[in-house]
Amino acid sequence: MSKLFTPAPPPPSKLGRYRVLSPKAGIYVSPLALGAMSIGDKWDSIGLGAMNKESSFELLDAYYDNGGNFIDTSSNYQDETSEQFIGEWAEKRGIRDQLVIATKYSMNYKRTDPNAKIAVNYVGNHLKNMLLSVEASLKKLRTTYIDILYVHWWGYDTSIEEVMNGLHTLVSQSKVLYLGASNVPAWVVATANQYARDHGKTPFSVYQGSWSIIERSFERDIIPMARKEGLALVPWGVLAGGKLRTDAEEQRRKESGEKGRELRTNLSWKRTESEAKISRALEKVASEVGAKSITAVAIAYVMQKTTHVVPLIGGRKVEHLLANLEALDISLSKEQVEYIEGILPFERGFPYTVIGDETTYTSFVNSVATIDRQPLPEPITPKTQ
Repeated sequence: MSKLFTPAPPPPSKLGRYRVLSPKAGIYVSPLALGAMSIGDKWDSIGLGAMNKESSFELLDAYYDNGGNFIDTSSNYQDETSEQFIGEWAEKRGIRDQLVIATKYSMNYKRTDPNAKIAVNYVGNHLKNMLLSVEASLKKLRTTYIDILYVHWWGYDTSIEEVMNGLHTLVSQSKVLYLGASNVPAWVVATANQYARDHGKTPFSVYQGSWSIIERSFERDIIPMARKEGLALVPWGVLAGGKLRTDAEEQRRKESGEKGRELRTNLSWKRTESEAKISRALEKVASEVGAKSITAVAIAYVMQKTTHVVPLIGGRKVEHLLANLEALDISLSKEQVEYIEGILPFERGFPYTVIGDETTYTSFVNSVATIDRQPLPEPITPKTQ
């Protein structure tokens, strides 16, 4: 074989084992995305933590040097300094085109700008905010294009048609490559994609939302919608806001005075009883699979529930980032998944309590005959790589 086609060298870590983002987005990404909400130096005062430029660059370096290429930020994170730091770092290293950078619009990114006295149109899904936010993001990121642009949340005031027409224009102008929906109802995404298909527009190919072993509402409608629409899933909150920790770690924090993230709306850093129960279950499974970290098991859980899942891993410490890579070595058995899920009740709710889901037939069908249903597609696991 020609030297031109010799096998690639081994990756520095499993972050360098890339995969196709989604059935509708053929770009290659790392199996874990770096969530950049903590990168930047403006949010310490509101309880969300912050990082100076030096520590931000260290975290970005660690992710990239281990093979990571998928970075997730937003126009408003850390009052714009998240995008600014990422853009400066990528330019300094000369690696912009090696990265898949996702950002978002909809939030008021001018929150602390003293010149933005009338800020009403710096928020929302409408065209004006879309244009202003994207142009500002391009400057901050020091780039000519955004790999993935998310609608950050659905505001109901702007029509689906206005949003999809505007997003398609950005794609047509090569300012944006792929479109994502974040914190958007499943019915809105499905309707928007149908509109896009019917009118020659660009559909959503990525969905981002809250999902963890603690909060499984995502599994009702979002996952089936994503499977039908061919969307990747990029969940945030996979580690339940840092509340998944062992009893020993909880005790250590009490004794040391070290706390966790404390929002103004949720001032307690301590675990709830539900979070403690799940943490103990994760610890049990971790011992069974030989994992050092229970958070790695929590990440593996969402990655092995369905296909095309790329969890966001955030935080501010390089050691935590590297510890979470252990998730890429974990294969959970069906019995282990069922055990973890059985710790807390989860009701699919109506209409699933009546008609079942994609994996089962209802009594309406089973009363007529025995029918074998085709299995759902399987996710990539360490056993299938």
